Amino acid sequence: MKLQPDQSNAPTINAYDRAWIEVDGVRYAHSLSVSSLPQVAPAAWSTGHFEALSDRDFSPWVDSGAELILFGSGHKIRFPKPAYLQGLMAQGIGLETMDTAAACRTYNILASEGRKVVALLLLEV
Repeated sequence: MKLQPDQSNAPTINAYDRAWIEVDGVRYAHSLSVSSLPQVAPAAWSTGHFEALSDRDFSPWVDSGAELILFGSGHKIRFPKPAYLQGLMAQGIGLETMDTAAACRTYNILASEGRKVVALLLLEV
């Protein structure tokens, strides 16, 4: 059996810290969305505070074509209110909550497999 490495044109998270995330060699010091979806570049996301989240932070991804959203909730796991996720659930889009470091690692694995994944990464500095 011939094995071939996974190949993807998706952005790659190269490194992360509590205060920044590096995507394709560019360091961001604010909450960030990173997507394996075509034509969707890394962009600023959310307000930077878990307590300030609302449905508006998740609703833009309802019609994105994503099959899975990874929510990196900061340095510890905290779950968004279910009401914020109604649109995603109605479209059958999965949402997994984990700390931001775990979401960065998981995004890279899923994106390298060609999955349609979005990482919403909260940085609280």
